[in-house]
Amino acid sequence: MNERVKLIRKQLGMTQEQLAQHLGIGKAALSMIETGKAALSARNRNILVQELNVNPEWLESGTGNMFNAEPDLTAYRHRTDNSLPLQSVPLYSIEGTAGLVPLFTDQQQQKPVNYIHIPNLPKCDGAIYIVGDSMYPLPKTAATAPYKQPRHIPDIFWGDMYLLSIDIDGEEYITVKYIQKSDRPGCVKLVSQNPHHADKEVEITRIRAIALVKASIRMNSIR
Repeated sequence: MNERVKLIRKQLGMTQEQLAQHLGIGKAALSMIETGKAALSARNRNILVQELNVNPEWLESGTGNMFNAEPDLTAYRHRTDNSLPLQSVPLYSIEGTAGLVPLFTDQQQQKPVNYIHIPNLPKCDGAIYIVGDSMYPLPKTAATAPYKQPRHIPDIFWGDMYLLSIDIDGEEYITVKYIQKSDRPGCVKLVSQNPHHADKEVEITRIRAIALVKASIRMNSIR
């Protein structure tokens, strides 16, 4: 079983430090487990199975698939996207990062609350919890949104769904909207499918942070 722990970590693209943190143990302890010098505890086994979606049969005997069936997600792909067999995406809390701006500005310094493991999805930079009518057309109930950050506003794909931080009178307003071109110079149009939310044009200079939404995952599909 121990050597399979290392295979799981490699498949998820995690470092020893990242997996050790997820398991709640030290990096040295994980190294001993991977090399067979220490046993995998029942607690850590449960974390691998329940939170990282590892197939318990494969973990015990090496038979079957390494991971259980993929989660129920809605993906938003481009024809140029190259899907990864599986990736470990850091999951952040908006409250814990004080908004999108510090998260996107220096993500390396932000501590994820967890990791989600998504098969057959293009490369994502991270994911955040989302909730509320302002996040429509994503689920009104709590969900997560894996995202990919563009380098510049001109790099956006017109008509696609984006996670946005907008400055409104000095306050940060976070929403999910489709972005379309505007007839007004220096502006973009934010479009919602929610009939209670009218389209809105905003100055590009008021957009403090932006990321392309790559998928939505309902909370009850995350283990």
